[in-house]
Amino acid sequence: MTRFTRSIVVLLLVAAAVAGCSREKGAAEDSFKFEVYPAARYLPQLTEVTKQAYRIIKPSEPDAPQTAIYDTDAQVADVAKYYAELYGYGSVAPDATNNLSAAKPRAFHRTGDLQADQKAIEPLLPKLNLKTDVSKAVGSYDAVEIAGKSNRPQVTIQRPYFDVTTSQVVNKTLILMSR
Repeated sequence: MTRFTRSIVVLLLVAAAVAGCSREKGAAEDSFKFEVYPAARYLPQLTEVTKQAYRIIKPSEPDAPQTAIYDTDAQVADVAKYYAELYGYGSVAPDATNNLSAAKPRAFHRTGDLQADQKAIEPLLPKLNLKTDVSKAVGSYDAVEIAGKSNRPQVTIQRPYFDVTTSQVVNKTLILMSR
């Protein structure tokens, strides 16, 4: 994953920090099919902050892609299995190299460092009117990337995540879906 792509994913996860409110279904779930993990909570504020971040990063594009963010108490492996089966990918590869295969897997595990990710987006936080103490972003996380399909979004699953609105590490599984 390139540094730019990783920064985009991190930005989307930063928006996850604006969590707190929940609804059963979000307005972002319209013509594009967002399959929601059972018992996941829609995070409308986080979804909106993510869209704002996208507009800041790509000001020449009129609209942010359809995006919806949820969280759940379920473990990353359970959520990943759900989406991999739903998309027809079967299983989730242990990493992006898929045991050194020439073909990149459609679903794979990765890990990351919360502090490094937050440092990468630190310049964006004031533009989003967020006052965040990124020094509190401590620890590593497990994540899974699931490639999108023509009528289904790319899914990023991560646990834990850093909430930029409260400057706290949240021990829940974040589900970010974006077209």
